[in-house]
Amino acid sequence: MTLQQSLIQKIESGSAVIGVIGLGYVGLPLLRAFWRGGFKVVGFDIDPEKIRLLSKGESYLKHLGEDFVRDMVNSGRFAATSDFSRLAEPDAIAICVPTPLGKHLEPDLSYIERTSDAIAKTLRPGQLVVLESTTYPRTTREVTLPRLEAGGLKCGKDFFLAFSPEREDPGRKDFDTQSIPKLVGGIDAPSGEAAVALYKKAVKQVVPVSSAEVAEAAKLLENIYRCVNIALVNELKVVLTAMDVDIWEVVNAAKTKPFGFQAFYPGPGLGGHCIPIDPFYLTWKAREVGMPTRFIELAGEINRGMPDYVVQRTTLALNDRGRSIKGSRILVLGLAYKPDVDDVRESPSIELIERLQHLGAQVEYNDPHVPATHKMREHDLGMTSVPLTPETLKTYDCVLIATHHAAYDWQMVADHAKLVIDTRGAMRGVKGRKDHIVGA
Repeated sequence: MTLQQSLIQKIESGSAVIGVIGLGYVGLPLLRAFWRGGFKVVGFDIDPEKIRLLSKGESYLKHLGEDFVRDMVNSGRFAATSDFSRLAEPDAIAICVPTPLGKHLEPDLSYIERTSDAIAKTLRPGQLVVLESTTYPRTTREVTLPRLEAGGLKCGKDFFLAFSPEREDPGRKDFDTQSIPKLVGGIDAPSGEAAVALYKKAVKQVVPVSSAEVAEAAKLLENIYRCVNIALVNELKVVLTAMDVDIWEVVNAAKTKPFGFQAFYPGPGLGGHCIPIDPFYLTWKAREVGMPTRFIELAGEINRGMPDYVVQRTTLALNDRGRSIKGSRILVLGLAYKPDVDDVRESPSIELIERLQHLGAQVEYNDPHVPATHKMREHDLGMTSVPLTPETLKTYDCVLIATHHAAYDWQMVADHAKLVIDTRGAMRGVKGRKDHIVGA
C-alpha cells in the first residue's frame, strides 16, 4: 500500500488527525467543520490568548456562537496549542494564515513562508498539507513546495500538497463552511486525490480542479468580480449624486430585471480581508510576467478613493451649516466592515476615523458588536464604543453612518441627529424631515 493509499484509508475511516494553523475567521470555522466530520483536531495559533480561550471552551468569534467550542473541548477530540513542534501529530494540515498587502500594495507572504518552514521542521512521510490562504497563482508550487521538499521528502510520493481556497463570509446565515462548495487543486494527481478525500469528510460538495494554480486563480476571480462591480456602483454613486439622482433607487430598479444583472451596492470603501486585498495579488504577479491589469487597478483606485469622497462630502455638509470640520464632534456609526458582525479587518470606518481626526475633528464611534478597538497591523485607535441614545446624538455636530447594523434605530437617528452623512442608504426609509440627511 502506498503512502497516499494509507492516508486516504485513515481519512475515510475517520482515524486521521487534522491540524489547522491559524485560528481566525477562516481557521476556526474550518477546524469546527473537521471536528463535526468526526475527526480528532488540533488547532495551532501564535496568539496565546486564543489558545487560552479555546482551551477553556470559549469562542472569541461571536458570530460562530459559543456552544461549539465547549462541545469540542468536552468531546476529547480537540486540542489548541501554540507549540508548533506538535505539527508532526496531524495526518493532514490546513494553513489558514493571513496574506496582507505591504505598504506599496505588494503581497506579503511572510506568514505563509514562516508557516511552511514550521511544517517542514516536522514533516513526516504520509502527511498532507493544504494551503487555504488567498494568494496569487503558483504560490503553493513556488513558495510552499520548495520549503517542504528542502528536507528530502518528495511531493506526490512521500507527502502531499494542495490548495483549497477559503470561502468564508462572516455572519452569513444561509451558508457556512460545511455547505459552501470547496474547490481543491493538487500540486500533482496523488496530492489532489488525497485532499479531495479529506474535504469530502467535512464539506457537502467538493469540486476538484486540475491543479493548485486553477484553484488559486479561481479564488482571485471570485473576489476581483466583486471588487470591479463594487467599483462600478461606487463610481455611479459619485456621478449620480452630482446629478441629484438616488443611486440606491437606481440599483433597486435595475435589479427587477430577472436576467443579466446582479445588484451590487456602494459604500464608504472596501472592507474585510479579501476584496480590498486579493485583486492586488494578481496585479503584482501579472507585472512579473509583463502583463497589464488595467481593469483591476482602475477598480482598486476607485474603491480606495471612496473614504476621501465621504470625508469631502462630510466637510462640505458641515460647511453648509456654518461649521468647520476642525473642532466638530463627529460620531461614526459602525466600526465593523459589514453589518451584524464584529469583524473590523480592513474596515473603511477605521480609515474614515483617522482621516477625520487628521483634519481636527473630535471623533467617536458606536458599534454594538465592537465594544472596544484592538491593535491591528496598521492601526491602533485606542477607542471604546460610546452609548447611542437620543441625548447623546444631540451632542454631535454630525453622525456618519459607515455600517448599517440591523440593531440601529434609524428613525431615532433621524429624529435626534443634527446632521447625518449616510454612506449606506440606511436613512431612505425614515419618516419626517430629511433636509439634514446627506448621501455620501
